[in-house]
Amino acid sequence: MISYEYPLNERIRTLLRLEDLYRKVEYFSAKSEAMENHTALLFLFEMLEVTSRADLKSDLLQELEKQKQNLDALHGNPGVSERALDDILRNIDQATRQLRDMPGKIGQDMRDNEWLMSIKQRTIIPGGACEFDLPSYHYWLHQDAASRRQHLAQWLAPFVPIRDCITILLKLLRENGKSSTHIAYQGMFQQILTGKPAHLLRIRLQEYLHCIPEISANRYALNIRFTTQEGVQRPRACESDVEFELTFCNLQ
Repeated sequence: MISYEYPLNERIRTLLRLEDLYRKVEYFSAKSEAMENHTALLFLFEMLEVTSRADLKSDLLQELEKQKQNLDALHGNPGVSERALDDILRNIDQATRQLRDMPGKIGQDMRDNEWLMSIKQRTIIPGGACEFDLPSYHYWLHQDAASRRQHLAQWLAPFVPIRDCITILLKLLRENGKSSTHIAYQGMFQQILTGKPAHLLRIRLQEYLHCIPEISANRYALNIRFTTQEGVQRPRACESDVEFELTFCNLQ
């Protein structure tokens, strides 16, 4: 099965983007080649931009507190594991404490580093990070891999509390979903949305179908148009029926 996730509000969109960037930074930071570490730094600069929103920290704290209150109310419920519930509440408390203890703006240490910011400015320009543009960066890339990885870990460390909060919230979101199986006749599916608005849609389908969902949704209706793609050509409309699994996920 291949899964596609589609955020239904700006807050979830930001969380998914940060989750993707964290995953890429951590992957390339652990590598030993200079170009792999360069890629990690580029993704770290992207993360810095996404987290620059002034209200991100307060939004995360408010959402964590809301989820803690909802989960606290489940104590004594016979259908809920007390041990699992205590574990997630402990994780929320720890993530909340670390986030509150973060001084200043997210990523401020990086912004105060003139050398890093000079690299960031050059990387915006296509081909702007060549050795003749940034000789000191070229020198850094030629240091031993252990030293580069240490620096990358140091620059990434202030973002870890944000990562932990996002991990908790997205886990709760993905686990709180209702799934159903549908058929998109001639590749088209429409559904009127009622009740509590969902925060995230997840579509899963068999890989052998070679279909790609194009999703359009708002608080009132969901439209899915399946396309097929051959090689690297532009996708075209799918003319066959497509069976898929649809999940609406919500934070409580």
